Amino acid sequence: MKREVPGNCPICGGETKVTEIYCRKCETTIKGEFDLCKFCRLTEQQKYFVEVFIKNRGNIKEIEKELGISYPTVRNKLDEVIFALGHKVEKPAVNQKEILEKLSRGEISKEEALKLLND
Repeated sequence: MKREVPGNCPICGGETKVTEIYCRKCETTIKGEFDLCKFCRLTEQQKYFVEVFIKNRGNIKEIEKELGISYPTVRNKLDEVIFALGHKVEKPAVNQKEILEKLSRGEISKEEALKLLND
């Protein structure tokens, strides 16, 4: 079983630091305080989403299909990852025409269109 360094404390949720690094090849040990990368701080679900996103080259339709989720859910998950990486998430203005065109082409359901229009 592969174990990864937790980016956040499982007890209090605080930020964790690595204090020792060991090389198996030359048996060198380095002690200090090391920050984890931004991606280490993502939850397992967020890491999985990022993997699926990259594997599908950001193609939302393919991500929807693979994960079995709707377009708005894909967008929400992407926003969560963007925020977790420390970036500001700005909600884009609703483009009613684009939403209605997607609905007419069958790319989104009536429920998804209503949700997008009401966000």
